[in-house]
Amino acid sequence: TATELLSSIRRLDNLENTHFMLISSESNIEALEPLRQSGVVAILPKPFDHANLQRAIRTTLQHIDPTEIELQNYEVEQLEVLLVDDSLVSRNHLMRVFQNMGINQIHQAENGIEAIEMLKQQSFDLVVTDLNMPKMDGQALVEHIRSEMGNTFVPILVVTSEQNQTRLGQVEQAGVSAILDKPFEPESIREILYRVLDEQT
Repeated sequence: TATELLSSIRRLDNLENTHFMLISSESNIEALEPLRQSGVVAILPKPFDHANLQRAIRTTLQHIDPTEIELQNYEVEQLEVLLVDDSLVSRNHLMRVFQNMGINQIHQAENGIEAIEMLKQQSFDLVVTDLNMPKMDGQALVEHIRSEMGNTFVPILVVTSEQNQTRLGQVEQAGVSAILDKPFEPESIREILYRVLDEQT
């Protein structure tokens, strides 16, 4: 399967940073979930039109030839970012996206419980979390940060392939700053960072 092929390629040191675009007629969300989690940069549906192809190519090129981000209120190289995802592949994919923007102070946690312990030890400028994780999911993490820890100021970005609008609405109500769908365009993260970081002050 495509998932097995991608997982095998990701394990090869010389190919772990290779970008992948998926062309598929699969419409089952659950069947596509492992590929979304594995860091596919674009999913092109069959049959696809010119607009679909153009969007997928643009997304892929943004990954291949990224531009460093410039923020008015922050020194990008000093930004402290916490990535929370139970998938190592997804964390590594996100880490590459941020590093390509010039953000290098990146810390990782596998679930919400680990993230909370790290948040107790130090402050972060941005928290980026998956939604569906074991032990403590992204929604519970957001609720804990906002309510239990009383931290209403740190921007929290949820990156997820979740399609259930009721669930996503609950996450928004919990106090998330933005929700981004997987797979995503790097430019989308860039625009969100401008909004949640530069508009903060």
